[in-house]
Amino acid sequence: MTQEIPEIQQRWSWLEIDLSAIRHNVEDARAQLQPGTKLLAVVKADGYGHGAVECARASLEAGADYLGVATAPEAFKLREAGITDVPLMIISQPPAETAPLLVKHQVMPAVYDPKFALAYGAAAEAAGVKAPYHMAVNTGMNRIGVRWTDVVDFQKAVAGCDALQLVGTFTHFATADCPATAEFETQVARFQQAIAALREAGVNPGIVHAANSASIWRYPQVHFDMVRLGISLYGFMACPEIADIADLQLAMTVHARITDTRMVEPGDGVSYGLHYNPTEYERVCTVPLGYADGLRRGLSSNTSFIWNGRLCRQVGNICMDQCMFVVDIRPDENGEVANPQVGDEVLIVGKQGDAEVTITEMAQKLGSNDHEIAIGFAQRMPRVFV
Repeated sequence: MTQEIPEIQQRWSWLEIDLSAIRHNVEDARAQLQPGTKLLAVVKADGYGHGAVECARASLEAGADYLGVATAPEAFKLREAGITDVPLMIISQPPAETAPLLVKHQVMPAVYDPKFALAYGAAAEAAGVKAPYHMAVNTGMNRIGVRWTDVVDFQKAVAGCDALQLVGTFTHFATADCPATAEFETQVARFQQAIAALREAGVNPGIVHAANSASIWRYPQVHFDMVRLGISLYGFMACPEIADIADLQLAMTVHARITDTRMVEPGDGVSYGLHYNPTEYERVCTVPLGYADGLRRGLSSNTSFIWNGRLCRQVGNICMDQCMFVVDIRPDENGEVANPQVGDEVLIVGKQGDAEVTITEMAQKLGSNDHEIAIGFAQRMPRVFV
């Protein structure tokens, strides 16, 4: 019965994901690459909140060669959704217990621990197949990876397992999106040193990759054999330095409908704590989304929504499931008075005419980043793909 009524009619708040924007962003990234350079579309964290399966398919349609996720369950979900004919990489090393499933679903893990590598190789040997993997190299971020000076020793440590197959070698830049470049250049030099050491030892590093979203547009010298398109796949500028170079389109907008509208008298308060107190009669409207839906409580009285093409201040503490905003009811230049109604659509994130509210603005106010805010909006609201 529930499926007979669309989810966005069951609760008046939802996300819209523009898959044409996803395809456009892949195409813009590909335009930066030399012929033959591969592109990996990162669809981890449920496609940064945009929908992993749908964004993966859109990316592949636009020319992505690889898909990347962060965890084994994310990878298996894509395979179970029917995305089976494309290389799929986990950009981290999963628990050894996942080895049989990695083999079964033909998922390539990042590897940096010999014990995991041998367990993965043993699972592949038992199945009579190869165990392809990408070696993670730590060049300075100090999160995961084989130290750049130890890559040859690592390969020697796992050389006894014939099933293991090194198909790629990669690192991750800690400062590609920062104004200064000294640390970035140090990581590049270390990574090149590691790749050279492998080749001198007779080890084929496979697909060499390092570039993340920022460095796709900013540092073409590190495109190597493949680039990894992450946050910019979804239309976000990875750093201000690429704003004049990249032609990206935001894919996510956040929508709601008014569930209540009322006049609030001067001196009355709004929401928990009654911290917002109007000094004149105001039209206060309620929409059904709150911090459980990713609209962070730290934005309380510090963001705006868009109703009928105009920016309207959000007021009062953002609740778990609801929040309020004010519509200016003073007559406009034509003498008309705004009259918001229950059921009217409101943009929480998006653009309408000259009015715009962005995830980037929200992130800056919160001292956060686009990634965290976008992912948060997908916690509970349904997605509509357009």
